[in-house]
Amino acid sequence: MRIGLKVDVDTLRGTLQGVPELVRLFQRHQVHATFLFSVGPDHTGRALRRMLHPGFYRKVRRTSVIKHYGFKTLLYGTLLPGPDIGRRGIEAMRLAARAGHELGIHCFDHVKWQDFVVRRDAQWTQVEMERATIAFQRVFGDAARVHGAAGWQINEHTLALEQSMGFDYASDTRGHTPFLPELNGSRSRCPQLPTTLPTLDELIGIADINTDNVHQHILSASRRPAEHGHIYTLHAELEGMQLLPVMDRLLNGWRLAGYSIGPMRSIFEQLDLDRLAVQRIVQREVPGRSGNLAVQMDR
Repeated sequence: MRIGLKVDVDTLRGTLQGVPELVRLFQRHQVHATFLFSVGPDHTGRALRRMLHPGFYRKVRRTSVIKHYGFKTLLYGTLLPGPDIGRRGIEAMRLAARAGHELGIHCFDHVKWQDFVVRRDAQWTQVEMERATIAFQRVFGDAARVHGAAGWQINEHTLALEQSMGFDYASDTRGHTPFLPELNGSRSRCPQLPTTLPTLDELIGIADINTDNVHQHILSASRRPAEHGHIYTLHAELEGMQLLPVMDRLLNGWRLAGYSIGPMRSIFEQLDLDRLAVQRIVQREVPGRSGNLAVQMDR
């Protein structure tokens, strides 16, 4: 069984503090991951408008948002100007590159993309993705080869742009196996490698699940059959900071179970792209997360 590690980096704090910690942890375990960076302004404070959504309020109460993200971060874009992550966090981002990890684009402006992309047109989507690709190239000197949308939120124009902009693959969705995506009648030859395992913030606080035992639930879910392996999405703001010990236990558990752990590309490179099925993406709720996400249609 393969485990593909996908690290979403949402904020400046996660970039400056979480990324270096994860790089050190992965070095100790001798594994590599795919780091997907937010490369524009940190406007995390604007996400608080989601408090009007009952599911978001419940999630905030369960997962101690202030503890994980910090009070200052929750003011960015409201009472404090949003800092430019791609400029302020450039050394931490390049640290991941020097350590040999795969690098890709998460978004330009995380909150803007997550909150609005589903309802926006082709021009809006192209502008946001072009901003991200330009900022990414300024940081790393090379074009990004993988895209993983913020908050698992996309529209049909995202799929077309991923193909035309030359991404090797994308990980924008939740699902069960790699596939060629179709959304609202638009198809793409850029394959999707969906997140197949639940995330920590979807589990902690549900029933008797806490930070001491949540890794056991992830390890149990990892035993589900998956032809090409599982994709686990972690966050620099969670597993890279307060929940770093949980990530350590997960890596130990996967190692003891004999799993091969690496970046998402290690799964992508094993795929026969000519045999991938075309499957629809639908907007659907995922347990433990508020609102609808881009989800691979059930078998």
